[in-house]
Amino acid sequence: MATGRTHRPATRSRGIPEATVARLPLYLRALTALSERSVPTVSSEELAAAAGVNSAKLRKDFSYLGSYGTRGVGYDVEYLVYQISRELGLTQDWPVVIVGIGNLGAALANYGGFASRGFRVAALIDADPAMAGTPVAGMPVQHTDDLEKIISDNGVSIGVISTPAGAAQQVCERLVAAGVTSILNFAPTVLSVPDGVDVRKVDLSIELQILAFHEQRKAGEEAAADSAAPPAAAKQQRKGPDGDVPAVMPA
Repeated sequence: MATGRTHRPATRSRGIPEATVARLPLYLRALTALSERSVPTVSSEELAAAAGVNSAKLRKDFSYLGSYGTRGVGYDVEYLVYQISRELGLTQDWPVVIVGIGNLGAALANYGGFASRGFRVAALIDADPAMAGTPVAGMPVQHTDDLEKIISDNGVSIGVISTPAGAAQQVCERLVAAGVTSILNFAPTVLSVPDGVDVRKVDLSIELQILAFHEQRKAGEEAAADSAAPPAAAKQQRKGPDGDVPAVMPA
């Protein structure tokens, strides 16, 4: 079985822009949903709407894959699922370790979407000795003392950090020294890594703060609209021979 240590995704060698790479999982998710419904083909407009992008951008992205669809027919769903999965490196096994098995780490360990998307959780690691041997998601938690051996034995190149912020950098450095070249960081801190190591940061608090900004702006726009509107009770006036009179006279 292939592992992440000996195979790398083909995207960089083929010159696919990073922005396109970031959208490929969105297309794959939408295509997978279509495949599960046994939909054979999809137009660029339908797929773009499902992925949340515009159709011109989608067609440009797919041109990097060498996929242009068929006029009047659209794109073959199953073939696109395979093509995008291959570009993302998901047609092989990617062993992953999760370091930090608190509430978030345990939730990630229990996430059922890893296996169906080409990822295998190879080990759960935590610094708390009391956690050692505790089953989480059907796997025993292992101590960080064994981190390097676990990485080597499982051929791991992707690590997930869900530790407290204060421990994240040290864990990161140990992962990198052991051969991990890609890190998904859930810790609320910025990691420093050497060239050649990719880090993707997921910060839920930042995402919530961005949503709060948009909520505040929407509330401000609604308040401004309300203050600009004429009072509902105001009556239209018109000029009469004796001055202003109501626009509608009583019978």
